[in-house]
Amino acid sequence: MPELNWQKSTHSQEASSCVYLATTPTGTILLRESDAPETVLATGPRQLAALISALRPVRR
Repeated sequence: MPELNWQKSTHSQEASSCVYLATTPTGTILLRESDAPETVLATGPRQLAALISALRPVRR
């Protein structure tokens, strides 16, 4: 497997728990948290978009 290019979420703050994302050559999106980098979640673009949409606060 090629080396992954992990990127820190723009919503992560300095000196706090950070969320990192990487994309595999097949398009799978991987997520991990800085406190437990050995635990990696795998998802697809549509599923991640749905999760972000559900978690985003409603703007009025």
